[in-house]
Amino acid sequence: MATDYYAVLGVRRDASQDEIKKAFRRLARELHPDVNPDPKTQERFKEINAAYEVLSDPQKKQVYDLGGDPLSASGGGGAGGFGAGGFGNFSDIMDAFFGTASQRGPRSRTRRGQDAMIRLEIDLNEAAFGTTKDIQVDTAVVCTTCSGEGAAPGTSAQTCDMCRGRGEVSQVTRSFLGQVMTSRPCPQCQGFGTVVPTPCPECAGDGRVRSRRTLTVKIPAGVDNGTRIQLAGEGEVGPGGGPAGDLYVEIHETPHDTFQRRGDDLHCTVTIPMTAAALGTKVQLQTLDGLEEIDIRPGTQSGQSIPLHGRGVTHLRGNGRGDLIVHVEVQTPGKLDAEQERLLRELAKLRGEERPTGQFQPGQQGLFSRLKDAFNGR
Repeated sequence: MATDYYAVLGVRRDASQDEIKKAFRRLARELHPDVNPDPKTQERFKEINAAYEVLSDPQKKQVYDLGGDPLSASGGGGAGGFGAGGFGNFSDIMDAFFGTASQRGPRSRTRRGQDAMIRLEIDLNEAAFGTTKDIQVDTAVVCTTCSGEGAAPGTSAQTCDMCRGRGEVSQVTRSFLGQVMTSRPCPQCQGFGTVVPTPCPECAGDGRVRSRRTLTVKIPAGVDNGTRIQLAGEGEVGPGGGPAGDLYVEIHETPHDTFQRRGDDLHCTVTIPMTAAALGTKVQLQTLDGLEEIDIRPGTQSGQSIPLHGRGVTHLRGNGRGDLIVHVEVQTPGKLDAEQERLLRELAKLRGEERPTGQFQPGQQGLFSRLKDAFNGR
């Protein structure tokens, strides 16, 4: 009695090739000898392999459906399963276990180039308001002698005579499954399927050469240390004249003599004498926007800050700018001559600060007390 191959795979007689393949993969995972070594399971495994060998081949399937001998449809060599008869659909078995079929065919000589990165130093003013810079880049570019082909002028790549353009060579070995065919990249053409008998003398067959180029880079306002600007297609040209990668310009901001940057805010310190802090004054400060006059109010204490809104760095994403924070440092005189000391003592007497101990709340100090602490080195 003839074997019912449809029943073996558990599919209908009108099942599509996709349904037949899915049923075979499912059973192959369950019944493979490496997974289930039971002898009865191995026999069952051979049955599903034979069934798939017939039903996956349209010519054999047609003969089988008409009641003929399917093995005579292709000379009995076997084109479907992986039993002792042959190993023609090895990719289906790989797909059954690993979920993907092996990729065959020659690989392209043309590949995308690598990305590149350079560092660019700019000052605070350029970072705050943006600028345009010319940079020099050493990268791989397309060889003009061979136009990226890799072959010397007047010659071209030839089909590899070892693999006949397939890019791979096959080897048949025997195993408990029968004949196993394995493939590997062709050692003569390295898997390209073609060879270059006469490489280009300029690029040695690579299709690209090193060159120094000058690029103009627009630096947006508000960049900071570590900001990277992407220049698409300005990186390394790929082997075989392939498309270029991207170039990344990493910003490094040089320290400023006056301002310290914290985000988009700027900070600086203004030192004024004790008398100016007590009486109030005006000081000139060179900001990023030019010279500005800072109003120091009478009685300003050391450590107080004066904000100048909108005088900081431009916001990189969004409108407006950060602030400039001016920190005031009151300088106490370290040495007094006799007249200066007399005048300060008179001032302390007038303010009732000759003996300030016990007259102030914790955390508060009068003018003379602060002077005395400074004189005593505290």
